[in-house]
Order: sequence, then structure tokens, then C-alpha cells
Amino acid sequence: MLKRAAADILGGMTVNLGIGLPTEVLQYVSPGTPVCLHSENGIAGVGPVSSLEKADRNLIDAGGAYVSTIPGTSFFDSAVSFAIVRSGRLDLSLLGAFQVAANGDLANWKIPGKFSPGMGGAIELAQKARRVGVVMMHTDSKGNPKILSQCTLPLTAKGHVNRIYTDMAVFDVDADGLCLREIADGISIAELDAATGAAFQVPDQDLPRF
Repeated sequence: MLKRAAADILGGMTVNLGIGLPTEVLQYVSPGTPVCLHSENGIAGVGPVSSLEKADRNLIDAGGAYVSTIPGTSFFDSAVSFAIVRSGRLDLSLLGAFQVAANGDLANWKIPGKFSPGMGGAIELAQKARRVGVVMMHTDSKGNPKILSQCTLPLTAKGHVNRIYTDMAVFDVDADGLCLREIADGISIAELDAATGAAFQVPDQDLPRF
């Protein structure tokens, strides 16, 4: 799943990787790919995660991970960081999610009854990036679908998700709803349908596997 999401990060892109699973996508980006990784706490040109032995305690990303710099890394305050986001300069934002709806609605900030520090930067990242991808497990810890015909949790953004990457499949959100693009090795269409809480289109041609 992470490797498949990383394949959509191309040279020349400016990309934001959200907290959680999306952050782990970085390890699968091909070494040497000229990508500018943005962190909303004020870094452009985020380098690989540092080991504890080499970590700079003053250099962390938005998720609190110790990161490194690369040639050309720059630092700025939150006002500049979110000006980058709000002005549409991010080519791609990869976010985690609790739920995603077939129309591209995103719910990733709050489960009622559980503590949440707030939406944070997700509300901006989900609405202003040129493309938005969600990286998540296909079902929750109880086996319930996380892809639904309609989200039941509080929304972060309405209709902005373009692609969904899960451990079972890759879906695009089109004008007509969900379209299956790729399916994981060992997963059948019937198994995928049973684990998905929304209808989806299946192309006539053979589906790529990942």
C-alpha cells in the first residue's frame, strides 16, 4: 500500500505527507527523486527520518518525528507555511482517514467521544492541494468498512479526495463515484466488495495488481 502510494510521487512535485501512514510513504520514494516534501510546521525539503543517535532535537516534522535536511531545505513560520498550502502550491497531499465517502468526502479528525486536539492542518491540506490522496487500512480494527457511501463521522473536507490507497485496493473518485483502479495480490473482487461500504465500478480490462 505504501509502496503503491509512493509510485504516484513524481520528480518535481511538492508534496505534503500527513501524520500516520502517509508519513511512512517517504521510505518508498525512489532515492534521488527530486521531490520537495513540505511539513506544515514550517519546512520545505524534508529529509529522511533521523535515528535517535543522529537526531537534532530542534528539527521535527508536523508529526513530531525527527527528520533531516537535504540540500536546499528551507525553514519558515506557520504563516508562510499555510500561505504555501492555501495558494495551491502543493501538487499532492497524502492524508490518513477514519472514513472516506464515495463522493470524495473526508473524515479524519474526530471520533465522537474520543479526545481530539482539533483538525490541525488537515482541513487546509484536504481542500487546497491540487490532488488529495488518502492512505489507510481498508477496514477499522473491528472489521468495519472505512470506505462508505456517506461518512458518518464529522467531516474534514467535502468532495476533495481524488484517490484512495488501502491494503486491498486503489480507487479513484470520479464524477460517477468510485472506480477500482488496482487490486492487491490475493484479493478477489467479491472479498473487496464485502469489505467496502459503497458501490464501485470495475473496469472491463484486467486490473493491475500490487
